Amino acid sequence: MNVLDIRGLTKKFGDFVAVDNMSLTVREGEIFGFLGANGAGKSTTINMISSLLRPTSGEIRILEKDIMKQSRFAKMNLGIVPQDLAIYEDMTAYENVSFFAGLYGLRGEKLKERTEEALEFVGLSDKAKNFPKNFSGGMKRRLNIACAIAHKPKLIIMDEPTVGIDPQSRNYILTSVRKLNESGCTIIYTSHYMEEVEEICSRIAIVDHGKIIAEGTKEQLKSTITDVKDIRIELKTVQGTEGELLKPVPGVRTVHQEDNVIRVHSDAAVDNLNRMLKQLMDAGKEIRSVEEQEPNLESVFLTLTGRNLRD
Repeated sequence: MNVLDIRGLTKKFGDFVAVDNMSLTVREGEIFGFLGANGAGKSTTINMISSLLRPTSGEIRILEKDIMKQSRFAKMNLGIVPQDLAIYEDMTAYENVSFFAGLYGLRGEKLKERTEEALEFVGLSDKAKNFPKNFSGGMKRRLNIACAIAHKPKLIIMDEPTVGIDPQSRNYILTSVRKLNESGCTIIYTSHYMEEVEEICSRIAIVDHGKIIAEGTKEQLKSTITDVKDIRIELKTVQGTEGELLKPVPGVRTVHQEDNVIRVHSDAAVDNLNRMLKQLMDAGKEIRSVEEQEPNLESVFLTLTGRNLRD
């Protein structure tokens, strides 16, 4: 069964088309990666699925029910973990989860049970009586998740759930995502951390300029960029501008340098590695290691959407 069906979805703000005739299907049991650069239309799409924005045209179905015609059913089966924390600092962790679960009609013993289950799931049972204003960033993110899952939705949208947190909290949240999925939840996962998406998502869609420009498993997406190669060159000592030496080399598309590592995105058909190494050695640079890397999801994303910064 399809948990989410989007057909011909369009959203206009005046003359600006934020989402352009988009169609998308998320199947039951998937962890579905939904990727897009700033301004690509990803957040607008999520806001329409969440009923925070009304589409200009098109249809959204959750569990085969039109969300405009059966909004209560849709909301009861949808959980949202927003990028901006949706918790109250002056309410305890327990009160936060209980409040949001109560919005879905949970009452009495069931409300208490679901609240306790959600806090236990995110590892905050021992902090139930504490106030979020005293929590670390990772604990707040976990509480944010608890508030979204207490009513046990069939579909959960997680929008950048690991942004700005420590590695331990990030690992805990990724493990929690897998456990939610194993328990029967279908998850739409957005992140700018491509390694996360590559690690946990079974299928991925990339949106740009309001349209789906690529969709499939990570293996299928990687197969679309067989015309490029990524080369990693590690130097012993650097001044920080060595990457500029490689930009004039034929076939080189982009060069990114971070500390003593230069990453080159190049045309696969051009045999230019020796030329790159000569450029560096002629400039007196000592090379520690060279590695030609397999394309990853980040390579796919940047190839399809471009490498220029967006506002």
